[in-house]
Amino acid sequence: MGSMAPPSTPAPAMKARYMHMTFFWGTKTEVLFTLWPGARGGGMYALALIFVFALGAILELRGGGRALDDWLVRRRARPAAAAAVRTAVHAVRVGVAYLIMLALMSFNGGVFLVAVAGHVVGFLAFRTGLCGGGPSPVEEDRKYDPVCCS
Repeated sequence: MGSMAPPSTPAPAMKARYMHMTFFWGTKTEVLFTLWPGARGGGMYALALIFVFALGAILELRGGGRALDDWLVRRRARPAAAAAVRTAVHAVRVGVAYLIMLALMSFNGGVFLVAVAGHVVGFLAFRTGLCGGGPSPVEEDRKYDPVCCS
């Protein structure tokens, strides 16, 4: 005997997508979002690379460093307000770090290289003192010690 269910309509044919599980080189990839940049051409791939580079550089901003502490002291922030600001900055920093990690999970060699380059440029700009502020106190304490580092 037949079932009481209405006759089913065939589902629309979906194009199968392939996800790389090893590093590869190419412009047809997905970074962070489904079908972005996809196969839309080199322009969108370049935009994705610029976005990942900017995320890497932004992550190196010393959000939790001396600049933030100086700003909070100048504003005479209450301890609870200062803690809330530091926590919010930390949350943004962790969120950006996770976005970079997700972008790297595309396993695209170009994405990997620009993420590393973004970190390098951000470190050079923000943590070595090129963009003001000087090196962080932790980095000043790590001066070359011939006894421990020979």
